[in-house]
Formats: sequence, C-alpha cells, structure tokens
Amino acid sequence: MLQLNIKNETSRLRAVILGTAESNGSIPKVEDCYDPKSVEHVLAETYPKESDMALEMEAVAKVFKKYDVKVFRPEVIKDCNQIFSRDIAFVIEDKIIRANILPDRDREIEAIGYIWNQVDSENRIILPEECHVEGGDVMPWNDYIFIGTYSGEDYPDLITARTNMDAVIAIQELFPDKIVKSFELRKSNTNAKENALHLDCCFQPIGKDKAILHKNGFLIEKEYNWLVDFFGKENVFEITKDEMYEMNSNIFSISEDVIISEKTFTRLNTWLRKQGFTVEEVPYAEISKQGGLLRCTTMPLIRD
Repeated sequence: MLQLNIKNETSRLRAVILGTAESNGSIPKVEDCYDPKSVEHVLAETYPKESDMALEMEAVAKVFKKYDVKVFRPEVIKDCNQIFSRDIAFVIEDKIIRANILPDRDREIEAIGYIWNQVDSENRIILPEECHVEGGDVMPWNDYIFIGTYSGEDYPDLITARTNMDAVIAIQELFPDKIVKSFELRKSNTNAKENALHLDCCFQPIGKDKAILHKNGFLIEKEYNWLVDFFGKENVFEITKDEMYEMNSNIFSISEDVIISEKTFTRLNTWLRKQGFTVEEVPYAEISKQGGLLRCTTMPLIRD
C-alpha cells in the first residue's frame, strides 16, 4: 500500500506521478481545445510534436532519478493526451482526491487506477458531481490550503474555469483543521495572456517562505495583496504578463532547496539562484504550448 503524505508544495519529494507524452493523439481541432494557448498553436501550425514532448518529459524523469524520487507513469492509452497528471487528481495529507474534470478526460483517471488502488480505500476521495476541481488550482501549504476558483455568472460558458466554490466548500469540510483560502482568478477563453487557467498559472510558493506571483492573474486585488502580505514583499518574485504566458510560475519543487525550472526562464532562474536555490533546468517549451508546465505534469504522492 502507498502511504500518501503531502502537507505542502516544497518538502522533500519521495514519490510522484509524471504524465506521459506517448501516443498523445493527433493535433486537436480548434473547437476541441481546452484553453486559448493551445488554440493559438493549432492556428499557427506550431502545435507540439509528440516526439519533442516525450524528450522534454524524459529530461524531467532524469532529474527525478538524480534525486532518487520514485516515479510512477500513467498506463498509456492510445491516442490520448495524458501529459497533465496534476489535472486528474491531487493529494492532501494522506488522501488522494479525484478531480472532477472535463468529461472527455475520464479515461486519463483510469490510467492511474493501479496507483489509486494502492491507497487505503478510506483515503480515496471522490467529491460530489457538482464539485468541479482540478489539481492545478489546489495548493496545500502547511496549515493552509490555497485554492484558485471562479464564481462569475458566466462560469458555465468558460471552459477555462475549472474549479468552483462547491469544491472549495467540500475541501474545507474534508480538512476541518486547515484554513482553506480561495482566490478568484482571471479567465478568458480567447486571450492566453489574460487567462489564469489554474492558480499555479499565477502563483506558487517555493522554499520555506517565498512565492512567485503575477498580479493580473487575480481578479480581486485584495486577494493578491493578502498573498503579498502573507509571504512578505521582499520574498515575492513578481512575474510579468509575458512571463505568466510562458508559465514562469509553473515550476516544480523537489525540496525546499531544489527547483526544476524551464531553461529559458532566465530572469526567474537567476533570482532563484541568488536566493540560494539549486535550479535544475530542463527544456519544456513545447509542452508549455498546451497551456501547462512542470507543476501541471507532475502529481506528488509522498513528501517528507
């Protein structure tokens, strides 16, 4: 059996699910894309090739091997995009919570069934149908659980709105001892630079007390200011609109000292090193064309 343990985003990682680019399927039609960035690349004929994405994911697998992290991969489903393992489930404390995701993606959950079944049945959580949530919106941070959400009346029309207030309430009920703090995110079906698909597209805690933030990803300024105050202005790395578009906040922590980051994130990686982090740089620019990056493709199961 797997003894899950996730209390935050940065404690030393021991086991993780890393998505797969194998048998990724053909280039989607515009109307079948889930986010505006994918649409851009389909229209521009720059949608990533399966072989390129597979190489990028192997670069991450190598870093995990270097740090002795146990890596699980989904079972390969023919012609199915299984890159973003964070979307389909997430772990808080000793519980694995199945995401209620876009209905087309149910098959992806079956592909990690062999991992799900290694968890004690009482720690496998399926939320009620009305609770929409994806792992990219959920961040355990010690006594807190930070959750990105959207509660506008146009929620049903926004394919980019993935987590609703019903899910926020359900997670608070599951973890009564935690402080669940939700943040309204800016959504756009058509403009990738004005769309925070998930909370990790505009915010991520790193180390013990630092964070990467993008102000415009938050709909309500005082919610953004709360995070700045919580971490302290001197501990926040504020990214630009272009850096958010390139997914600079969507890196991944192996520990409080070691971060996997995209190799072209020059400004961020320089800052991280100045703060004392070891930065493991990988090529991930092709995967980013689908609107996700390192945090989206990884689903931690066990941290110290």
